[in-house]
Amino acid sequence: MLVLSRKKNESIVINSDIVITVIEIRGDKVRLGIVAPKDVPVHREEVYEAIHGTKAPQPVAAKTDAAEPGA
Repeated sequence: MLVLSRKKNESIVINSDIVITVIEIRGDKVRLGIVAPKDVPVHREEVYEAIHGTKAPQPVAAKTDAAEPGA
């Protein structure tokens, strides 16, 4: 798993066609905005599990974004 630090209104880009932006941070909750192609399903983990009847795939190992200052 790649772990990134982002502040409000900052984004990450995945494969040049998916953009995830931090919209709001309130206490221990973070609101994310996701722009993705219509053919890419995007679900909260509990919704994914309800749809598929199984646990969502889990990351194998953690990796930190050491190139980012303050990470």
